[in-house]
Amino acid sequence: INAEYMGPHDHVTLTKLKGDFAKCMGDVSGGFKSFSVKPENGQKVANLKFEGNTYPFPHGSVVIAAITSCTNTSNPSVMLAAGLVAKKAVEKGLSIKPYIKTSLSPGSGVASRYLAESGLQPFMDKLGFNVAGYGCMTCIGNSGDLKEGVSELIRSESMVATSVLSGNRNFEARVHPDTVGNYLCSPPLVVAFALAGTTNIDLAKEPIGKGSDGKDVFLRDIWPSNAEVQQVVEQHVLPQMFKEVYSTVTQGNKRWNELQAPKDKMTYPWPASTYIHNPPFFQTMDKDLPARIEIKDAYCLLYLGDSVTTDHISPAGRIANNSPAAKWLGEQSIAQKDFNTYGARRGNDLVMTRGTFANTRLANKIVGSGSTGPITIHLPTGEKLPIFDAAERYQAAGQQLIVLAGKEYGSGSSRDWAAKGPYLLGIKAVIAESFERIHRSNLVGMGIVPLTFKPGQTAESLGLTGKEQFTIDLPAEPKPQQDVTVKVSTGSSFTATLRLDTGAEVVYWKNGGLLHYVLRNLLSE
Repeated sequence: INAEYMGPHDHVTLTKLKGDFAKCMGDVSGGFKSFSVKPENGQKVANLKFEGNTYPFPHGSVVIAAITSCTNTSNPSVMLAAGLVAKKAVEKGLSIKPYIKTSLSPGSGVASRYLAESGLQPFMDKLGFNVAGYGCMTCIGNSGDLKEGVSELIRSESMVATSVLSGNRNFEARVHPDTVGNYLCSPPLVVAFALAGTTNIDLAKEPIGKGSDGKDVFLRDIWPSNAEVQQVVEQHVLPQMFKEVYSTVTQGNKRWNELQAPKDKMTYPWPASTYIHNPPFFQTMDKDLPARIEIKDAYCLLYLGDSVTTDHISPAGRIANNSPAAKWLGEQSIAQKDFNTYGARRGNDLVMTRGTFANTRLANKIVGSGSTGPITIHLPTGEKLPIFDAAERYQAAGQQLIVLAGKEYGSGSSRDWAAKGPYLLGIKAVIAESFERIHRSNLVGMGIVPLTFKPGQTAESLGLTGKEQFTIDLPAEPKPQQDVTVKVSTGSSFTATLRLDTGAEVVYWKNGGLLHYVLRNLLSE
């Protein structure tokens, strides 16, 4: 199980999960794993009406249980262990509540082969873990809508719903906007939590459910031994399976093979499409380098805390119905059911720019504590606006933007749009306590200046509110990691470290980013 006090990467042992869940319930900080439930509502139980029946729905109810394609679904031992848990559960008469969205998306067709030939897939199917496909699904946010009425209940009753998945990412609102608690665990534990229907449980002591004989069934009653798992692996995971499945990998399929490729191999004929669009990265570029890049009187678009991930910056999952991206798609006559995900539309900058910082759990301190979502204050007018709308207004007025942040800014998946999106919003610099290594490099590659506060200093300790304007004294010929002065409109100033870490990065930044550097080199040839 992944979680514990602050970060999504922290670990919680199975026996401590219930206690950890209780801590999260009472945490009102607004950070990761802050469920912000008032003590008087901690024991609240809502009633979910689904397919003609009514189900009690307490905090911690599981609504997504997914064995996903990444990492451990390539491990036959844990996949077959999940099948054995399903088999034992079905034989004892256990079932999964029908409102829980279950899925199995193996990383390889080989997994389907050995689950089928071992006779375990029918038991997975019986519990709802049918094969949904192969590739990134729930872990990347492609979970789709919850079962009918579930999201509406979660929102109207302010319930803490959870997901369990065998993926490798559980950042806020990545799996689904309505699952506040998201726990990573092995495939057999995904099945176990789905059977229990809750993550607010100590599976070592509390029963998962009642069997067909009316007796309590515990995790130990359906958990296979190492010897059982090994026996199935030896009998049904065979070299020939891998050879047969992988022999057809390069053959494609009928639909793929029938696609017509453009005849002109030098230029791409950009189609009229909402999935792909010619991005404006070079529209304002001159052949010659600008004499000096200045950041003067910039407004702060976002003032963020610690562990802001690339999923906060550039979500890959569901496009919310009330988002700027959804509004734009609607204007293009795209039906809501066809909005798809940001990941599917990542070839269209008009969607992705509107989706930048569109995470429903984003906590922007400019707006105030206790408020989350993709909103900010347009400081010149004081209006509360969607982040995209505010950025668009700033750019129309020729006003530059920066971001203030805490520790580990840009952690998580190395996502290019987490740098491209801020660039297209007009962000010129990010001042943080620290950066994730690859994301810092990606910012430089898009011409955005990364700076860090001096050790022991933070935006808070410097008395910054994010409502000031900032001028960053950048020399015409900067040196890697040199000190620069940041002047604040209040009259104060502070020293920050310029996180252009190498001479090459200095050159990229002076060019306005790596893309501009490469194009200028090509033109010079």
